[in-house]
Amino acid sequence: MALDLATLPTMDVAGRVPRLREALADAGCDGLLVTNLTNVRYLTGFTGSAALLLVTPDELVFVTDGRYRDQAALELGAGGVPAAIAVGRTSDEQRDHLQRPAKALRTIGLEAEDVTWAQQQRFADDWFPHADLVATGGVVEQLRQVKDAGEVARLEAACGIADDALATVRHRLTEGPTESEFALELEWEMRRAGAEAPSFDTIVASGPNGARPHHRAGTRRIEEGDLVVIDFGALVDGYHSDMTRTVMVGEPSATQARMYEVVQASQAAGVAAVRAGVTVKDVDEACRAVIREAGWEDLFIHGTGHGVGLDIHEAPRVSFSADATLADGHVVTVEPGVYLAEHGGVRIEDTVVVTPEGSRTLTRAPKGRDA
Repeated sequence: MALDLATLPTMDVAGRVPRLREALADAGCDGLLVTNLTNVRYLTGFTGSAALLLVTPDELVFVTDGRYRDQAALELGAGGVPAAIAVGRTSDEQRDHLQRPAKALRTIGLEAEDVTWAQQQRFADDWFPHADLVATGGVVEQLRQVKDAGEVARLEAACGIADDALATVRHRLTEGPTESEFALELEWEMRRAGAEAPSFDTIVASGPNGARPHHRAGTRRIEEGDLVVIDFGALVDGYHSDMTRTVMVGEPSATQARMYEVVQASQAAGVAAVRAGVTVKDVDEACRAVIREAGWEDLFIHGTGHGVGLDIHEAPRVSFSADATLADGHVVTVEPGVYLAEHGGVRIEDTVVVTPEGSRTLTRAPKGRDA
């Protein structure tokens, strides 16, 4: 039976802009022009492909084009977001809708990682010539890191769909499909269960291809003696799941068996380290120490994990090179791996929600090695 979104808890969309306003002073601006569509969705519930959102201390002005006039009203209304909605058929019309509320602002923040140089010049010279434009970084993304109960429920539903899809098609690994065929079957099962789409291009990496962490599923047939790395996820109401399982087809060699045992122990150590107040470096080290002890530290060639939410990769990063501290409500992955060209690769990944006492794992597919 396909997922019914109406059964999921509501999200506190209306409470997000007030929290953003509290962060504006620290960002060095009186107002913020939100151009990143994922951030617009987070703040308003709008799911379309064209929108600008001006957040001032007293007003919220949402501008889109004619395609989304009715959709914007429905989605912002459903979220209880009290925005003035304006439709501009041209860039000039959209500018005009924003200039009036912007005139009261001395400084306007721009999302530096989303605005091009050409856009910045246009905003400075034509749209907001009266104001000082300030480059901001991660103002909305910082708010997005802590998920409310409705967000966690959507993430958990996406994880459940992925769990069930893998359980349905896992037996096919012993029947000699190509990587692409198995990926397609997995994605179809997720869609059949209610996913909007896969979270990203499904990775199915068999045999020597498994030694490349982001291998694209191709025409190679899965065969006896292969380790198969399967990295995939489902998208539910805009929220992503992310999970990796590695499956052995046939009997493993001694090296393959040891690779699996080491990565499984490393991943368990990382999950056990996750809790509010722990640094992401400590979680990374918990995983890395196990692999280092096995003599394979140089073969763990990526970070341990990342945040998951409206983007498949978002803050906080879980890495030896990151500085974040985990907090209650963060949702992150833990995904160590070991990659040997002559033997393949092993990666095991779960999505977990951080709690004061530790974490709760949202991806529950068995981690057993056998197909």
